[in-house]
Amino acid sequence: MKVLLLGEYSRLHNTLKEGLVSLGHEVTLVGDGDGFKNFPVDLSIRPTLVSSFPIKWIRSILFKLFKIDLNLLERGLRFWRYSKRMKGYDVVQLINEKSIKTYPWLERFLLKKIFRNNDKVFLLSCGADTFVVNHFLAKKPKYSILSPYFENPNLKPQVQYILDYQNESHQKTHRLLMNNVAGIIASDYDYVMPLEGHPKFMGLIPNPVNTATIDYKPLEITDKITILLGVNEWNKYAKGIPYFEAALEIINENYADKVEILKVTSLPYQEYIRLYERAHILLDQVLAYDQGYNALEAMARGKVVFTGAEQEFLSYYGLEENEICFNALPDPKDIASKLIELIENPDRIKVIGSNARSFIEREHDYKKVAAQYVQMYTKN
Repeated sequence: MKVLLLGEYSRLHNTLKEGLVSLGHEVTLVGDGDGFKNFPVDLSIRPTLVSSFPIKWIRSILFKLFKIDLNLLERGLRFWRYSKRMKGYDVVQLINEKSIKTYPWLERFLLKKIFRNNDKVFLLSCGADTFVVNHFLAKKPKYSILSPYFENPNLKPQVQYILDYQNESHQKTHRLLMNNVAGIIASDYDYVMPLEGHPKFMGLIPNPVNTATIDYKPLEITDKITILLGVNEWNKYAKGIPYFEAALEIINENYADKVEILKVTSLPYQEYIRLYERAHILLDQVLAYDQGYNALEAMARGKVVFTGAEQEFLSYYGLEENEICFNALPDPKDIASKLIELIENPDRIKVIGSNARSFIEREHDYKKVAAQYVQMYTKN
């Protein structure tokens, strides 16, 4: 089977490609590397010209005066340049509703070429999209990535990239997708709830994790317990990072002699991985029901992760509370109390880390997950 994967988000498509290739399929990955994370791709649409001088200066002026973003335009033009090589695939999978991340009108033009020139096209619900944003704006979950905005409307600029999915320019793209995709697949439980009942929703396939390349190292605590918080300034409010920061202040005030706190901002993926090898505990995200990709890779390494693990997720996988990770609630005192529980009972860190690795091998192994995708692709 020839498979074309469009876009990248937290290494999901890279790992899926590894799984599909291991099963004998031919896979091409097109994307920009997911911004500063710079994941590998086969055909790169990463904007490079606009970051060079003097184009960088011209880009700044055009955006200030006319709201023209050459970054978006270059990404779309690079995709168009490769369009002749994106033909004849049995399956195309879009990472989400903005898989190319160019201007909406250009995105639609390019997607139409994809629909014309290939067989089945599938859409992942991964990150924000129309279904997810509508679900959150209706305040159906008890909290979401938009909760900080609901509590403080002044944060609107920080979440505007999420609200943009409601714009008519994007809604045209959404309607094009709904009229042409063969099905929609949720990548974790957060995206199941907004899609329930939709005629094109095909179900949940867990994020793939390549356990063959991620070494599991049983956690050893010889001195201080190391806690790592990685911050992406672009989405820190959507991830609930301020709750973690407030919780760490409590920990630092009372347990500075027992913990080492590492806080890093917007590091490339490989640099981030090297740093978190030192960590025992990883603070991933707050405003979620299920784990994101960063959390899953940390769990595969045997780290204790604070992330989304709500009762709906636990019930789906048949897990007990705090068995494989800690559910990070939007309450700094609750987060701090759970951290204190681990600091005062370090043996629990080792047990949960071991449980986390076993869970990843059971539910997220990249070959098992790739096989689930193949089954979904050939369902109809």
